[in-house]
Formats: sequence, C-alpha cells, structure tokens
Amino acid sequence: MRYVRQIAGVVILIGTLSLGLAQPSAASSANVAALQVALKAVGLYPVAVDGVKGPFTARGVRSFQQHRRLLVDGVAGPQTRHALGRRGRPELGSRVMHRGQRGWDVAALQFLLQRRGYQPGGIDGGFGLGTHNALVAFQRAAGLTVDGLAGSGTISALRHRSGTSTRTVSGPVRFYHPVPGPIGDPFGAPREAGRKHSGVDFPVAYGTLIEAAGVGTTVFAGYNSGGYGNLVVIQHRLGYTTWYAHMSRITSYAGEHVQGGTRIGYVGSTGHSTGPHLHFEVRLNNVPIDPVPYLLAGTAARAGTTVATSARCGDPAAYATARIDDCR
Repeated sequence: MRYVRQIAGVVILIGTLSLGLAQPSAASSANVAALQVALKAVGLYPVAVDGVKGPFTARGVRSFQQHRRLLVDGVAGPQTRHALGRRGRPELGSRVMHRGQRGWDVAALQFLLQRRGYQPGGIDGGFGLGTHNALVAFQRAAGLTVDGLAGSGTISALRHRSGTSTRTVSGPVRFYHPVPGPIGDPFGAPREAGRKHSGVDFPVAYGTLIEAAGVGTTVFAGYNSGGYGNLVVIQHRLGYTTWYAHMSRITSYAGEHVQGGTRIGYVGSTGHSTGPHLHFEVRLNNVPIDPVPYLLAGTAARAGTTVATSARCGDPAAYATARIDDCR
C-alpha cells in the first residue's frame, strides 16, 4: 500500500468497525485529532476523529510503524509523525492559517472549532469553505477581528476562552424512527461472549424502506465485515452519528447530504443477523448510547419533515430533525 506523505482533503470514511463499545474518555486533544486524521488518510483509523488517545489510535500508529519499518512502540514520536506528513512548522499557531491551506495544524484547528460547537464540515486537514465559515462565526462570537485567518490570537481563544465563544445546547439532539414499528431487542441486551447490544433492533419485514433519522452527511455506505453487513453511517451535529445495519440494499453514498426522511436503503439480514431487521445505533463521539431517549414519535414521513424556521431552527437541539433548507 502506498502511503501519502501529507494530509489531503480526506472525506471521513468509517471502514471496518468493531461491534464492541468504544471506551469513553474525558481527555481530548487537538494534536491527537490531527494524528487521527493523518492515520485515517492512510486507512489506519477506521472510526470517527475524537481527539482521544484510545485503542484505535494506538493500533493505527503501530500498524503504520510496521509498514514503514519504524520502531513499533505505538507512540507517535517525531519520526512517526514526520513519516505521516508532519512537515515544516507543524505546531498549531506557528503559522497563520487561511483558506486553501492543508496540513496537520489545519486538522487541529478544525477539531478545536468542532469542540467549540462551530462545525467545519468535517475534520480532514483541508482549510475549505466550511472551515472558513466556522472560523468566521467563532471570531464574531468571541469578539475577535473577523478576518477568516487563524493566527495565534484566534487559536488561544479557541483553546482557552469561555463564555460567548462556546455554543451551548439546550437539550439533546432528537431523531426520527428510521423505520415504522416497535422496537425489539433493546440497547444493552446481553449478547454472546459477554457483550451487550450496542443499539436497538426494529423487527420489520425484509425490504422495508429505511429513512435517515435526521439532517447530516453520510460518511460510510458499504459492507462492514465486523458483523454489521450492509451499513450506512450518518454524521450529525455535535458529535452524534446514527448507524443503520444489516441492510439488503444501500441507496445512500458517502458524502450525500441527507435530512429526516431521506431514503438510505432497505431492511435485510446481511452480516451477523438471524433474520430480517434493522439494527439502529446512536453514537456520541463514537460511543454507543441508548437511542430510545433521543427518538421522536414516528418516522419523518409520518411526522412531516417540513418545520417552521422560527419554531424549530432557533433551537440547536432540534436541528438534527429538520429539513436541510429550513435551518440555513
């Protein structure tokens, strides 16, 4: 496999995933997030970028070191980081970043913006329009010079300033049911080898239409050999993702912008499945959580996806269920 030497505009794709629960951690770092982006660029970090030093990060570093014949210690030291594409002035704040640039420090900037609640449209190391718009919004809210340039002052404010520079959410994100019908196996139900069910199952007929549970972007659409079978993963705001497994057929694609009610596939029994059903997960920062408290009554089609901007879009907690055009 040929490894790239610098971080390009990487679309966040989620590949072969474990069925086990991810390990939560309170500590996150912009530099770790940049490392994860670099590993993702060479196919060695198969989960969402979260800035947390966990088993996926360590495993990716070891695999990269083995392929590049470096000391295999799982530590991303200077040699490993240099081989991954860290060149010149890599430290965040050592250069003024602007639209059109790429690099390790851009990925770190994107992570800080996202952590503050200003969505750059993905953490991929490329300073594009989404990153520019998020940066400008942050500068305006923080009372900084609004120039779209990420210099030391902006970086310092992103790292340390509180109050108006951080967006707060008045309540949890809500999602529509992806298919009609009651829930079968609940979250946390026991599984073989001591595992617990990481989502909920909807025991509906083979071929039932599956709809996106809310506004977001499809970041994975394909076959997962870890047990999910035909799988679609949608990235929403505030670190939430929804997972739709065991499909008979996928109709969505990576990079598709969806809204509540968008068709993404059909119910099947692929992967580790004992019969037709939809396995549905909600994850927060890649940690599976019980979807039930986040679910609205009914599907988007039954509830109606058109919402009034004044009534719904002023509340960031409601944004995930809205139509895309209603909250721009």
